[in-house]
Amino acid sequence: MKTLYSFTVILSLSFFLFSFNRIENNNFKYKKASNHSTVYRSQNDVNEISNGFFKRYSDLKKYKSDIMSLYKTRTLGTIWFDEDEINEFGSVLYEKAKKTNDLIIPYQKEIDQLFSASSDKSTLSQTDADMLLSSLYIVYTKKSNADKKKLAYNDMLKDFLNYSTLEEQETTAIATNEKVEFDQYYKLQDALKKYKRLEKSSKYRPIVPEESPYKELRPDAVSSTIAQVRTRLYLLGDLKTDSKSNVYDRELMDAVMKYKVRNGFKPNYILAEEHINEMNIPLEDKLTTLKLNMERCREISAKIAASDEYVLVNVPSYELIYVKNGKVVLTSPVFVGAPLTKTTIFNGEIDRIVFSPYWTVPQSIVQNELRSKMAEDPNYLEEKNMEMVNGQVRQKPGPDNSLGLVKFVFPNPDDIYMHDTPSKTLFDFEKRTFSHGCINVKMAKELAVAMLKDYPEWTQAKIDKAMDGKVENSFKLTKKVPIFITYFTSLVNEKGEVGFFQDVYEKDANPGGETLPGTAIVNQ
Repeated sequence: MKTLYSFTVILSLSFFLFSFNRIENNNFKYKKASNHSTVYRSQNDVNEISNGFFKRYSDLKKYKSDIMSLYKTRTLGTIWFDEDEINEFGSVLYEKAKKTNDLIIPYQKEIDQLFSASSDKSTLSQTDADMLLSSLYIVYTKKSNADKKKLAYNDMLKDFLNYSTLEEQETTAIATNEKVEFDQYYKLQDALKKYKRLEKSSKYRPIVPEESPYKELRPDAVSSTIAQVRTRLYLLGDLKTDSKSNVYDRELMDAVMKYKVRNGFKPNYILAEEHINEMNIPLEDKLTTLKLNMERCREISAKIAASDEYVLVNVPSYELIYVKNGKVVLTSPVFVGAPLTKTTIFNGEIDRIVFSPYWTVPQSIVQNELRSKMAEDPNYLEEKNMEMVNGQVRQKPGPDNSLGLVKFVFPNPDDIYMHDTPSKTLFDFEKRTFSHGCINVKMAKELAVAMLKDYPEWTQAKIDKAMDGKVENSFKLTKKVPIFITYFTSLVNEKGEVGFFQDVYEKDANPGGETLPGTAIVNQ
C-alpha cells in the first residue's frame, strides 16, 4: 500500500501545484511510474498530446486555455493521480462536483467510470483521465465562483490542493478548539484517512480463494490466492512492492508475519481461512471501527498524557505496555477474563508489588469446583499446596501457585489485579480469555524488575530471593504507577502500523453498554 500523505509535505508541495517533475534548462523530464506512463521530453510532445485530447473531447475546447494553464509548470505531469490511482484531491473534487446543484459536467459518463467500483472500469489513458478531471475542476470552479469577475485557476488550484480541503471532508475531524489528550486519537485519525483512500482504490477487491473448500497455504505454495494476498498486503503497507507472483516466497512470508503481528494473530507463516476472512472484512466496517476507537480515546483520562510512567493493558489485543520516562520499555502478552467474567475496564494506580503471593480462592470457585474434589479426596488441598485458614481456602506460595511468583495490586471495587502465571502455554493461543477477571502477564517478572529500577534496595539478587516461592513478601511503592485497562479494537503501534483486534466482549456491537452482565471475580 502506498505510504500515507504527510500533510506537512502536502502543504509544501501544494505551493508548487503538486508538480511531480522539474523544468531544467527547458528540457522536460517528466516520467510516470504507471501502466499508462508516457515520457514527455519537449514542448512539441506537449502540444501534440493536448491537441489530441481536445480533438477527442471537442466539447472541452472552449476550456482549453484554462485547462492548459494548470499544467504550465508540469508539462502534463499529473495533478489528480498518485502513481496509477486517483489521489484524495481527485476524489474530493468529484464528490464536491456531484453535490453542486445545476452543475453540468461535460463527459460525465467517462468521469463517473474513473470512480466506478464495478468491474466496468475506464480504459482511458492516465493523461486523458487527468485532463478530464482538470476540466471538471475548471467547470466546478466557474460554477462555484460565478460571482467573481476574474478567475486565476492556477492560483485557485493551489488553494484547492491543500490540507483544509481534505480536512473538511473528514466527518471525524475534531472541533477547531478541541484537543484530545491521548495522542492515539490522532494516529487513528491518520489511519482513517489512509483507509478512506483505500476505499476508493480499484485494486482493493475481495480475495476469492482458488481452493474450495479452502486449504491452508504455507511457504512455497502456488495459488492464485497467493497473488491476491500479495496485492492486499501491498495495499495495506506490509509489502513494499507487488510482484504479482502466485508463489508463497520469502518476501511474502515476511509480509504475512508483519500483518499477523500487528493484528494480534499467532506469529507464523500459515495463511488459514480466518486470515483470509479478516482480510475480506469490508473497508466500510474498518472505517467504523477506526471512528469508534477514536471516540474511545476521548474517554481516556487526561492523566495518561501527564504521566511519564504508566501501565496500559488493552484487552482486545491481549497486550500490556509499560511506559517509563515517556518511552515504552516493556511489552508483554497477557490473557484476560472470559466473556462471563470480564476484565473490568477502568483506570487505577498500582500501589504494591507482592512477591511469592498466596492465592485466596474465591468462594464461588470453592463451591463450584473444589468442594466436590475435597469430598472425594481428603488430601486434595495438601496435594495442591493449599490450606484452609479461617474458613477460606488459599494456595501457598510456590512456582505452581495460580498467581505465579509476583502480583501487582491496584485497589478497585472488583478486586482484580495483575499477576504472573505458571500456565505459560496459554499465551500461545490467539484468543486469550481464560481468567475469572484478573490480568495474567507473561513477562510479570520482567515488569517487576523494570518498575523497581528507581528503588536501589531492590537489587536483582533481592528480587530473585523474593520470588523463590517460600515466603510472601509485599512491597509498597512510594510512587504509585497509573494503570489504564482499555478496550481498543484498533490501535496504531510505535511503528505507525494500525492493527485490528477481535471484539472479544462485543463492545463494538453495543458501544453504549455491556452485552453480558459484568461479573468480574477475584481470580487468576
